[in-house]
Amino acid sequence: MLHDIEAFATSLAKAARASRHTVSNYRRDLMSLRAFLLERGTMVDANGEVTVDTITADHVRQYLAELMRNAAARATVQRRLSAIKAFFRYRESNLGATSPVRALRSPKSQRHLPSILQESEAKRLIEHEVDAPETPAMARDLAILEVLYSSGLRVSELVGLDWRDIDDEIGMLTVRAGKGAKDRVVPVGEPALDALKAWRAVMPIPADPNAPVITNLRGARLTTRSVEKIVARRIVDAGLTTSVTPHGLRHSFATHMLNAGADLRSIQEMLGHASLATTQRYTHVSVNHLKEVYRRAHPRA
Repeated sequence: MLHDIEAFATSLAKAARASRHTVSNYRRDLMSLRAFLLERGTMVDANGEVTVDTITADHVRQYLAELMRNAAARATVQRRLSAIKAFFRYRESNLGATSPVRALRSPKSQRHLPSILQESEAKRLIEHEVDAPETPAMARDLAILEVLYSSGLRVSELVGLDWRDIDDEIGMLTVRAGKGAKDRVVPVGEPALDALKAWRAVMPIPADPNAPVITNLRGARLTTRSVEKIVARRIVDAGLTTSVTPHGLRHSFATHMLNAGADLRSIQEMLGHASLATTQRYTHVSVNHLKEVYRRAHPRA
């Protein structure tokens, strides 16, 4: 196996023109598999080397399972399997040997939830007064923060809003889902509606119903990247240490609603999740909150 690994690494460097770093990583990952197989000694020839042709999918599964037992990150396991698959594809194309790992699937990636704000931090972010004369840009930025936190919109949904999508009378927003998807209607709070009205009143270019809500100062629809920069700047201005993205405000919206007793189905509807399982990712209620609920609700707490 050692000879085959070196031949594969050489081929990777020459034919695929992979970087020295990539070749080194692939070699290290394959040497890790080799060490695992040597330790078990089930496929070792008379020279004390692993016989590649005897490696099966079960051997690789055992190796990956060992990595997981040793608390390897899923990204590490995925990378190791990727290197192993590339190695056997090389042998398949150059030696005609059947790859035993073609059908193996990588473990699903861990989905890391974004940072969230505590309720007091969200209040501080939104209500923080910038030490500067009020400008149209400041009015717009406040509207952005209010709507993101008030309605839990995705940043792409926020920048996609047109003025016709806002119903002041009933306090609802219509989120346009695009071709083939279903629009949804979500509540928006009075402070957010007030911020939107204040922004509309000072927009450099008067808006008609079909015009975008969130624009730059030339009247063009703002990009999601621009909104991300605005949120980041406001976080710094408010003196918060938690780094929160627009998606973090969506996550804060869902978490604070759950903490206050909102049911998952309603939050699923407001967030626009097709599956309740997606919404359940937001149920990482703090331990202190759970303990407090238990203390208040259980007769023998």
